[in-house]
Amino acid sequence: MISPVATLVNVLVVNDTKIPVANVKDFIAHVKGKPGAISYSSVGLGSSQHLAAAYFDIVAGTRMVHVNYRSGSQIALDLVSGDVPVSFQLIPNVIAQLQAGQIKALAVTTKTRSKSLPDVQTMTEAGVENYESYAWFGIAAPKGTPPAILERMSKEIRLAVADPAVQKRLIDIGVEPHSSSPAEFKSFLAEEIVKWSGIIKDAGIKPN
Repeated sequence: MISPVATLVNVLVVNDTKIPVANVKDFIAHVKGKPGAISYSSVGLGSSQHLAAAYFDIVAGTRMVHVNYRSGSQIALDLVSGDVPVSFQLIPNVIAQLQAGQIKALAVTTKTRSKSLPDVQTMTEAGVENYESYAWFGIAAPKGTPPAILERMSKEIRLAVADPAVQKRLIDIGVEPHSSSPAEFKSFLAEEIVKWSGIIKDAGIKPN
């Protein structure tokens, strides 16, 4: 492992003509009042959006229905139309619709606010404790790559990610710049495997 390069934050979005709620607390109450009747979209089984919603169901004690889509663009269209009124979408997939006021953001799924949506509260701020879910991009090298080369490549990646122009470009499209050392990245990946293996098991998600 060399370094992560970016974090893609999930955001709980709703079509508020179909789901008329003001905040996450109201959303939870709304879904609990209609168990198994509220649908959410994702781009596939085990995707970041699917896992974020399944994890939310576990933590919040809700029960929503997963609707599998082939593309994020179709999800965005159906969120706007209200055909499937809920999604834990990655910010880049819905930032244009949010900026246009076509759908409503209730909370981001990270522990800190997104630089791309600074006015949207976190799940923790919304009262949902012990919940964090996001996707990420990283760069790896073949097994056996000398540590000195890994460190050199990681250093160059960190310098690139720290460039103000790169950071601004990423944030503008809804992506959070992020980098780390190879050791930190390896430790993070091990933690992710343990965390999500447990959540997948608890949610009863089975491979196709």
